[in-house]
Amino acid sequence: MTPAAILESALYVDDLDRAEEFYGETLGLTRIAKVEGRHVFFRCDDGVLLLFNADVTKVPPSADARLPVPPHGTRGAGHLCFKASGEEIEAWRHDLEKKGVAIEADFEWPNGGRSIYFRDPAGNSLEFAEARIWGL
Repeated sequence: MTPAAILESALYVDDLDRAEEFYGETLGLTRIAKVEGRHVFFRCDDGVLLLFNADVTKVPPSADARLPVPPHGTRGAGHLCFKASGEEIEAWRHDLEKKGVAIEADFEWPNGGRSIYFRDPAGNSLEFAEARIWGL
């Protein structure tokens, strides 16, 4: 057996309000859940992006927790890549720059496909890339 797809991806942020504004307003993702001070979740096509306050998610759940999710998380910047066509990447580049988001890199991969890299307010490395960089 092999997994069919990645259902959710998580990033860790130090300011949930700034992250919610960035992912909701700058990237246009739809918020689907929020627990003040703990997390904010967004729909991204057929997957979910989870944004957590790392300090809160490292605490084990109480013995009577309704959802006994084990501690998880990390510290420091992570990475997430969003799939986009070449035309969409060009549009994203212009939109992000217009919104004051710096593009750190923009290049063609040797095996084909373009990527642009930028950062969220927590310093996480984000990317828009054509699926063909992975032969998809």
